[in-house]
Amino acid sequence: MASYDFSTDILFEILSRADLKTMKKCRVLSKECKDLTYESNFMRLHSQRTSTMVGYLVQSSRLFGQLTSDLVSGLDPKPTQDLLNFLPQPVWIVATVNGGLVLCTPGKHRDDPFYICKPTTQQWEVVPSPNPRFWTAKISMLVLGSNPLWFKIVRLSDSRDDTIDLELDLDSEYSNEEDNFNVFSNEKSWHCEIFDSKSWEWRQSDDLKLTHNDYFECNQDVSACGGLHWLMFNDKQDKYTKYTMLSFDGEKEEWAMTSLPDSLRGNDHCDQIAPVSREGKLGLIHLRQETMMLDVWILNYEKIWIKKHTINLKSLHEKVPLPHSRIHSFYGADTLFMVDVGSVSFYNFRTRKLNRIRVGRWIKSAYFIQTDSEPVKLKPEI
Repeated sequence: MASYDFSTDILFEILSRADLKTMKKCRVLSKECKDLTYESNFMRLHSQRTSTMVGYLVQSSRLFGQLTSDLVSGLDPKPTQDLLNFLPQPVWIVATVNGGLVLCTPGKHRDDPFYICKPTTQQWEVVPSPNPRFWTAKISMLVLGSNPLWFKIVRLSDSRDDTIDLELDLDSEYSNEEDNFNVFSNEKSWHCEIFDSKSWEWRQSDDLKLTHNDYFECNQDVSACGGLHWLMFNDKQDKYTKYTMLSFDGEKEEWAMTSLPDSLRGNDHCDQIAPVSREGKLGLIHLRQETMMLDVWILNYEKIWIKKHTINLKSLHEKVPLPHSRIHSFYGADTLFMVDVGSVSFYNFRTRKLNRIRVGRWIKSAYFIQTDSEPVKLKPEI
């Protein structure tokens, strides 16, 4: 059988015209194909040639507290406004996943339902609300299959929520000694509920057992390698702050904790540490404020952190002062996406080109999305 040695230019032309599903499948053909499809120039051209949506759903507030969900892509200096206005009511975005699906909720009451939707086709379905006894602490979603579509939603709730008055702050003291059931123990339980699209219902899973010294960092979770991942830290009074990565395996429905690289122990609290998805893998960024150097780590299949790059961001700091604009994620292999109070930025650290886009008065969240316009069956026939 004949073999063909395509040049990078030929691969670029072929893959940039392939539909989104085919292009993603081609990533496993070779490292060259994979690297090419994560370049920001390729992503922009592929989006133009195939009418694929790629960018970030940015949720922000405008005058009078109006909530809006806009698409920013770097292709257009102006965001595409109110992308989710086809839904029955204004919503908060809580997750986006591979395939361009968006999970959102009105978020006004604990018994509010969720919506799962695909913005490019304006399809949506109602996901029933989980147990209304609990307040949602963390919620996210991951896709485990595309044909047919199979996804799961994972919800964590503070175990104290079912024993205290709803109006009380979670840090307040409880008058009922029986409510303070864990006061003499360092163990802290989180209620875990899982929504499975195959059955289209929620079910209670085993509680997640952590300690009272474990806290979730103020970062969005990352969906990568068939799992969900949260950055956590332990504030136990010792010499160092201990960072860990909490991971949920979507198929096995098991929790695991992975320590971060030793070099991140005892770091300056002004530094930025955040989980990221890096070319489909779970990654970690560490911005050293003193030097403006960004370390990029990747977790390999042996669960070992490998430092892949160190990026000099001094020229960026001259244009956009850090940490006023925080690094959110990688838009592509060569481009960082950053979020400020009312604007977002795309920064190509190879060309040092910065593209800043004004979005709203106050940005609440931003979620990466890449999707085609093919209809999808969101809810199975049960």
